[in-house]
Amino acid sequence: MYRVYAPNPVSFATDQVIHIKAKGRGKYSRTNLDKYGFPLSYYSRQKTFFGFQTGDTIKARVPRGKYKGVWVGAVSCRKSGSFDIKNNEGKRMAQGINQKYFKVLQRTDGYEYSIERYGIPSCAKATGIPAFQM
Repeated sequence: MYRVYAPNPVSFATDQVIHIKAKGRGKYSRTNLDKYGFPLSYYSRQKTFFGFQTGDTIKARVPRGKYKGVWVGAVSCRKSGSFDIKNNEGKRMAQGINQKYFKVLQRTDGYEYSIERYGIPSCAKATGIPAFQM
């Protein structure tokens, strides 16, 4: 058994961690198929609507109606201009919100980002890495 020690002390300058998850950039296929391969429905030919694309992170200030308030999440676009807002798990929070209430926080680039505060364990903030067995 060997004991390995870190040559230099390790310290972190931050107490937050960024999590990055690959989400994809959309579908090339424009058709929904059933289990036998026959077309069921068709996607729109365009990917952006009113300057928004499905997956953009937005902030919506809705002044009135059932979903009155401020919403932050990923947008799901429709050609009509009334969009849905989804949370990080993909669950729909608000639906049928007009695009004029939206402001883009981040354009979709195929990844989902989130920041976790205090994600580094307190033992890792010590001046050195503890020894481990090989």
